[in-house]
Amino acid sequence: MNKIKLNPVIISLLVIIIVTISYVHGIHFLDLMELKTIDLRFESRGTVATSSNVVLAVVDEKSIKDEGIWIWPRSKMADLVNKLSNAGAKVIAFDIGFLEADEKITVKTIESIQNKIKTFNQLNPSLSAYLEDLKFQTDSDRLLATAIHDSKAKVVLGYFFETDNSTAGHLDGKEIEMHQSNVQNSEYNSIRYLSKSAQKAPLIETAFPQSNIKEISDATNYSGYFNMFPDEDGVVRRLPAVLKCKETLYAPLSLVAVGAFHEKPLSLKIYENGVEEIVIGKLVIPTDEIGRILINYRGPSKTFQHISVTDILKGKADLNLIKDKIVLVGVTAVGIYDQRVTPFSSVFPGLEIHANIVDSILSKNFMCQPGWATIFDILAIIIAGLMLGLVMPRTSALTSVGVLSLLFAGYIVLCQFLFSEKGWILNIVYPLSAMLIVYVSITLYKYFAESKQKKFIRDAFSTYLAPSVVKQLIEFPEKLDLGGQEREITAFFSDIQGFTTISESLSPKELVELLNEFLSEMSDIIVEYEGTVDKYVGDAIVAFFGAPNNLPNHAEVACMACIKMQKKLVDLRTKWKQENKATLKMRAGICSGPAVVGNMGSKTRKNYTMMGDTVNIASRLESVNKIYGIYSLISDTTATALGSDIAIREIDSVSVVGKNEPVTIYELVGYSKDVDDRMRKTFDYYAKGLAAYRKTNWDQAISHFISALDITISDGPSKTMLARCNEYKTNPPGNGWNGTYTLKSK
Repeated sequence: MNKIKLNPVIISLLVIIIVTISYVHGIHFLDLMELKTIDLRFESRGTVATSSNVVLAVVDEKSIKDEGIWIWPRSKMADLVNKLSNAGAKVIAFDIGFLEADEKITVKTIESIQNKIKTFNQLNPSLSAYLEDLKFQTDSDRLLATAIHDSKAKVVLGYFFETDNSTAGHLDGKEIEMHQSNVQNSEYNSIRYLSKSAQKAPLIETAFPQSNIKEISDATNYSGYFNMFPDEDGVVRRLPAVLKCKETLYAPLSLVAVGAFHEKPLSLKIYENGVEEIVIGKLVIPTDEIGRILINYRGPSKTFQHISVTDILKGKADLNLIKDKIVLVGVTAVGIYDQRVTPFSSVFPGLEIHANIVDSILSKNFMCQPGWATIFDILAIIIAGLMLGLVMPRTSALTSVGVLSLLFAGYIVLCQFLFSEKGWILNIVYPLSAMLIVYVSITLYKYFAESKQKKFIRDAFSTYLAPSVVKQLIEFPEKLDLGGQEREITAFFSDIQGFTTISESLSPKELVELLNEFLSEMSDIIVEYEGTVDKYVGDAIVAFFGAPNNLPNHAEVACMACIKMQKKLVDLRTKWKQENKATLKMRAGICSGPAVVGNMGSKTRKNYTMMGDTVNIASRLESVNKIYGIYSLISDTTATALGSDIAIREIDSVSVVGKNEPVTIYELVGYSKDVDDRMRKTFDYYAKGLAAYRKTNWDQAISHFISALDITISDGPSKTMLARCNEYKTNPPGNGWNGTYTLKSK
């Protein structure tokens, strides 16, 4: 079975799958981080305009100072209800519970006086009426109940649910039933179950309500709980709009207040998975499956109008701020109010949270996670991950960081825009996590892949290339085309003259030592001149210049390397002679031109090598040396690329085996400064002889070649050409001869 090979796209897909699964099932830390991004979105959006239909009557520091310490007598709260009602408030909602009856000490004293007077049968009718009125005026519970009952404004009482069943231990069944009876006016007016199983849908369940006292509860038709359940990090972001107690479903203070304001019933639609929708009249309020409303905070504390209760009681408040409004009554004085943590502040009055909910409902400006949010989030994870997986392998590290930054910032801006403009909450953390994990994973993959590639390059080429070339390949591996590419190079072939005869005279150990020393010295020179050693074939060296590194003057460099190699051999022969070792001479062929260079071979074994006519010609020239009795031959393509510092001599025009076009060949003599007068005269006579030879003027050619040999008796090319002229003089090459000598063998 074939193994799946990792690549950036596969890595991206794996990360996408892992992050998507994590998103579906949830990771605690990332989910908490997502909650924090919601807070940041609120802060970034800032304050939004309110509907102006909500004001807060607050028991603040000023009220405490003027009216006395909290908790106040209910007669004062009755006075507040009367004042708000007379000021034209449409709804009065209490974020305060009247959960226990007043002690009524004064009432009990008056009753005691009445009873005492009765025993003497001396109760004056006017005194009796006075005492009854006095008793009424001092009965705070009755005063508040009467004020609520007689109020022109609809009064909504607040209460709370106990969520722990263990707290019900001190209550008997009748007391719990009484509490439930007291809050029945906070039940949903209409509940529609879409199926039988919907009746068992998962909702937030409570133990029992802590209601207002019956006398006050009976004074109004409206009540709602003010329970809030913070998220895991303690921040209140959602309000439970449905609480279940003993199979009955109840509504919160804020929703009941809005229903009273619009004089519309509250209805609930439930399907098998939970709450489908909450409706006030025809206004649909979006919730999650367990009936929680995402609170669309309008801004920080005191975004809504605060009116000090003491100003209302003393008639100092601006009545226009109260008329036709929902007035939420609660405590904001530091140290005694219901402190909550919100996205805008760690100290936020619970009363203002109710105001935010009421206002967002009145404004029809909700915060929600759309039904398609999950699909969007998953698509964001997939698209962002795949984009990075496709882009990163094709770009530089800097470009990859730029793409990541663009995606990262772009997605945040998009989510913030949809949050601020549409009230849509889309997941930020999981898509961003996918981007970061894909980026880090591919970066690590590229790092290890490049390290492996660098190791491969270093191992493969360190013995064949100059350190500077290896370094260049490691830094720019794209220069190493593993499939082969056409490059302009200079091919170099060398062989040892008479190596077979030499090897027969040496023991294997001596042969290996001698050959290793020769190959090492010659290879070092090739590497020194930034050439590439292709291979060793017995005593032969195959090398090239101009690949994989860029070497613009590769022809000249190859010739310089060859000159140094021949000079080094002169020194080595002196050394070997002193050591009584065999002396070696090297023949070299050099040709410049196009060739295919790259990693070639099988799947399991490759060799960085060269192929093409240029290579074949260089190989043939190495053999041609022995025909002319010289040791370094170069092609015309190499010769034309040389500067004046290198001395060459035109030798002949030959037709090599396997190539139709003739090749003009030159002897690589050395550096121009090394050519003395004797050599210069020899070369001059040889050039004249070659010109006469090509004109078939055999006698004149013979004369010039003899003159060259008179100066340098060992000049191999002159000997060869002299012998050839004598042969052609006897057996002319025939009509149409173009001066090219055809080689009979490779």
